[in-house]
Amino acid sequence: MKVVAFERSVQGTGASRRLRNSGKTPGIIYGSKEAAVAIELDHNALFHALRKEAFHSSILDLEIAGKAQKVLLRDYQMHPFKPLVLHIDFQRVSASEKVHMRVPLHFTNAENSAAVKLQGALVSHIATELEVSCLPADLPEFIEVDLGAIEVGHGIHAKDLTLPKGVSLVLHIEQENPVLANARIPTVKAADTEAAPAAAAPAEAAKDKAK
Repeated sequence: MKVVAFERSVQGTGASRRLRNSGKTPGIIYGSKEAAVAIELDHNALFHALRKEAFHSSILDLEIAGKAQKVLLRDYQMHPFKPLVLHIDFQRVSASEKVHMRVPLHFTNAENSAAVKLQGALVSHIATELEVSCLPADLPEFIEVDLGAIEVGHGIHAKDLTLPKGVSLVLHIEQENPVLANARIPTVKAADTEAAPAAAAPAEAAKDKAK
């Protein structure tokens, strides 16, 4: 995705406030052993870009004065209650250096699983993203999680995934193989199933008395 920015010469709280009042958002670019550069961006264009999933998980082409550089979105601040982007941070990336990035998960085929079709299970999405490591050129916009083979009482774990070439998981000690999704029978349905034999017993007893 392409992002257009302009170098910002005036900094400080007052300058940032004036920028926001004029429909601009202050920001900064840092990293890759180069000096940090203060920038400004059109607020409305930025606000709509932030609503796109790819803007958060893709390598972006940030253009300043006609020159583009590869960056990642690293942080942004929103107003507590107004639809207003207060500040945004971008990090430069090098084509030869691996990046760590949280990538969204796209869940597919749950409706085709035996757990859902035959057993009426509900599939819960436990995680919505995973942290990965890869070269910028290999960074996927999302990772697909195929739920077609999910079983009741079992989950799909991070290490069950087939990752794109060049992409590896970044897992932490507290969660070495986190659960991404699981399938379970709804509590109400399970209770109804258990109650059916109990309800049948009095009916059978009444038939025996009638005899």
